[in-house]
Amino acid sequence: MEIPRRVQKLIEEQLGVQKVIILYGTRGTGKATVIENLVATRGEKILFLPGKDIETAEILQRRTEANYKRLIGKKKIVLMEEAQFIPEIGHILQFMTALVKDITILATGSIGFDLVDKINEPLVGRNLVYQLYPIAQAELSDVEDYLSTRRNLEERLIYGSSPQLWHMGSLQEKEDYLKKMINNELLKDLLTIETVKGADVLYKLLQLLAWQVGSDVSTVELGNTLQINKATVERYLDLLAKAFIIYPLSGYSNHLRKEISKTKKWYFFDNGLRNAFIDNFNLLHQRNDIGQLWEQYFINERIKYNSYNGYFPQYYFWRTYDGQEIDLLEYHNGRLQAYECQWKKGKAKIPAAFAKAYPDAEFSVINQENYLDWITDQPHITYSVAGLSS
Repeated sequence: MEIPRRVQKLIEEQLGVQKVIILYGTRGTGKATVIENLVATRGEKILFLPGKDIETAEILQRRTEANYKRLIGKKKIVLMEEAQFIPEIGHILQFMTALVKDITILATGSIGFDLVDKINEPLVGRNLVYQLYPIAQAELSDVEDYLSTRRNLEERLIYGSSPQLWHMGSLQEKEDYLKKMINNELLKDLLTIETVKGADVLYKLLQLLAWQVGSDVSTVELGNTLQINKATVERYLDLLAKAFIIYPLSGYSNHLRKEISKTKKWYFFDNGLRNAFIDNFNLLHQRNDIGQLWEQYFINERIKYNSYNGYFPQYYFWRTYDGQEIDLLEYHNGRLQAYECQWKKGKAKIPAAFAKAYPDAEFSVINQENYLDWITDQPHITYSVAGLSS
């Protein structure tokens, strides 16, 4: 089944604009398929430049108008795959877009710290950045009906949303693919970095994080377990985040005395990868981590949905030292939206301290009955904290 990717539509709308378009995402999210689809419709206009090709890198280093015009010829779109491997790529793209008119450059990569950092600084104001995630429920809703979505929810909580899974017939095939991914592919790019000593520590770090999804994570404890110092743990966490494997939520605080703000919770961008690291693909009735799976799934889908709709709030969790908590907060332009994830439908209970501190915030309890309202193009209902707590 062909699943239309929303980021592809966003990119297609920008082709023809004299800008650099950056498409990034971890391995296995479908970047190659997006590129293949673009080539299929606009192939005659595309110049393909592989980032790992030594000759290509050498030609691009000659930063003259004549050289770039000769290289590009009559093409209108320049496609650079794995652009982070090209030395000084940001400055090269800056020169290309300045010297050659009427071209769109699409640069892709799976390591955000190389690709985005190297490109963004020289091209501030002249680039568009898109992240390609595992398949979003918003994308699936374009091709499946409501009953199918309900039937498939459990499988998505367990096996995740990697595009390759839709071409596999059995659950065993999906499990084998995910295990192969984390053992052979996922960390491959990170191991090219000189300061990363080996895959073993990264793998064990991800295992520890997989067990702690939805909980505060102590970098000191992680370091003690892995026998590395706190600074190294923090550096590795940053690398894994920039490789789009995990991401953090910080504690939200308006400087209230009881609020926790200095710790972080870490989540995986895909449930299937998380479950592969703990080697648990049991069905939901055999598990004791349904709450973690549901929380991570909803937060992932909410981030995807917001991103593809051009909405980029700041994301937090909220917790007090006496145990009151909310799973997800979105903060944007002074507006605060709170979400509490409950696998089973229940009565909305707003923490008293939150209701008192943030009476203008909106609050929603996310369960199996209403979760699609928040991650697909359906209307949703919000409740004011003041109204629910009165």
